Formats: sequence, C-alpha cells, structure tokens
Amino acid sequence: MTTRPVRPRDAATVMLVRDAPGGVEVYMLRRAPSMPFAPGAYAFPGGRVDERDADRDVRWAGPPPGAWARTLDTGERKARALVCAAVRETFEESGVLLAGPSEDGVVDDTRGADWEADRAALVDRTLSFAEMLGRRGLVLRTDLLNAWSQWITPAPEPRRFDTRFFAAELPAGQQARDVGGEADRRAWMPPGEAVRLWRSGDIAMLPPTVSTCMDLEAAGAVAAVMAAERAIAPIEPVLEEVGGETRIVVPEGVVYPRGEVR
Repeated sequence: MTTRPVRPRDAATVMLVRDAPGGVEVYMLRRAPSMPFAPGAYAFPGGRVDERDADRDVRWAGPPPGAWARTLDTGERKARALVCAAVRETFEESGVLLAGPSEDGVVDDTRGADWEADRAALVDRTLSFAEMLGRRGLVLRTDLLNAWSQWITPAPEPRRFDTRFFAAELPAGQQARDVGGEADRRAWMPPGEAVRLWRSGDIAMLPPTVSTCMDLEAAGAVAAVMAAERAIAPIEPVLEEVGGETRIVVPEGVVYPRGEVR
C-alpha cells in the first residue's frame, strides 16, 4: 500500500548577513535537540506561516504583494503571508526587526522589556504581527528582503515544508540576540566555514542550508547578496537507497557538494 506524501506546509526563512573583514557572515541557529524537525541542525531564523500573516492591515514599504507574488511565483495572498512570516520569524528568533517608522526608516534597537513582551506574545500567538506593527506605528520594510530560493522537504518525510528563503542585511544599530526558545546555540559564521564544519562532521545542516551557505560564500559581500537576481523555482530533493543507506539526493543544477550528503 502506497502512502500519500504529507502536504508540505508553507514556511519562510531569512539569511541575516553582515560584512566582516574576511567576507560576508551569516547568522545561524542550532536547533535544540528537543525539536521535532531537524533537531541539532544549524539553520537560519524562520518557521511556518501563520494564517494571520496574510492580514491586509500590515503597512508595506517596498515591493507590494503583487510584485512579490510574481517573484515567488505564487498567489498574492500567499506572497503577502510568506513575506510577513519571514520578517515575523526573524524577529521572534533573533530580535532583528525589518520594519521602521517610515518607508525609508528602520527600527534602530529592539532590546528592552517592552520589545521582549511583544516578541514573546508573537511566539505564543496571543499577538499577531499586524497588531504589533500597527500598535507601534511601524511599516514593514519589504525592500530589505531579497528572495533567494524555494526548497521542499522530500516526499517520504513525515514533516514537510515548502520554504521560501530570503536574504536581508542586518539593519544598522540592531543586534541579533539570544532570545531562547527553539535554538540552543547562535553564531555569526562565515558561510564557507559553516560548510567546512559540515564536511568534517562537526556540525549538522540540511541540504538547503548547505547549498545556501555555498551561494553566500560565492557572493562574497553583502552588497552582492542583496543585488543578486535569483530565479525562484521549487527545489525538491529525493530520498534514495545508496549502499544500503538512505540518502538525500539534491537535483542536478543546484549548487551542492555532490557525493557528500550527510
């Protein structure tokens, strides 16, 4: 009897990047061992879309939902939800907020008890992202995001996600901080170093994270990352039996270290 694949849930993740003397660095989290999906793996801030992320009351600056729908090759409502989820999840998991008091401004600091109360309320879903932004008079800065890729969890997996990856530069004045929750370690890391540690078996990463780190290393600097024009199309690895072991095989044409699947 063939089991039908689980329908993947929409999700969004953001590679926060900054320039460093040795090149670009990306903010990474190690998922806590207790997490049901990818425990112990290094990843970027992100998570699944909340139905309220599609709220039309969110004030936008930058490309409108229709433009994002064309970029992400999806409907306008889903595009709105994905972009909002990307910014909301980044704030929830790092304290970095891609929003400001005006269309050309950005919040310069999100530390403090009042910000932490809002972040915690977002996490436990007693506050919607639209409500938080509206109460604070903030505008969502969609122009601070650059769409990067789309990855879908292999079909046989019991937990599946259809995840859009975005890049964003760390806003001036803000700091990514330890906010607890789903991660037990956090670090700014050169993407090439992350791949090296993955190759040596010192850290775990899923294929989308490995591939994205290789892309970021090739870009070399934040300006190149944010200026990159990316064609967004679904990438869905498959599970294959190789030498008696189940391995994740990434499609040809995708940047990935062939023959080194963990």
